[in-house]
Amino acid sequence: MSKSPGHQQLPEHGILERPLRKRMQVTVDGELIADSTAVIQVEEDGSPVRYYFSRADVKMEHLERSTLTTQCPFKGTANYFNLDVNGRKLKNAVWTYETPYDEHLALKDRLAFYEERAPGLAIRPG
Repeated sequence: MSKSPGHQQLPEHGILERPLRKRMQVTVDGELIADSTAVIQVEEDGSPVRYYFSRADVKMEHLERSTLTTQCPFKGTANYFNLDVNGRKLKNAVWTYETPYDEHLALKDRLAFYEERAPGLAIRPG
């Protein structure tokens, strides 16, 4: 895509991406939504630790694309999904960077989950 305007303006802003070497799972009310040994952990200044899952490791039938998008000056445009589990819809509980800035290409098309926006959602080692 292109260079991140955020990193150009604030080069001291830290975003550390690292592949985890352990199995991680996402559950909603005990139902398994994602299960992966190829998760990227992201630690960003001022934000909670986030875990980005490959779409191949997520039960995509539980996701429905939302109309919401937001702009991160460091990573790019985030597109959102609603999460539907057992008839309960968790609005904008999942996001992805489909065209991230060059500095964060490893996150392309991966999915991250908002624990704080989705009651019953848990991300933990499997």
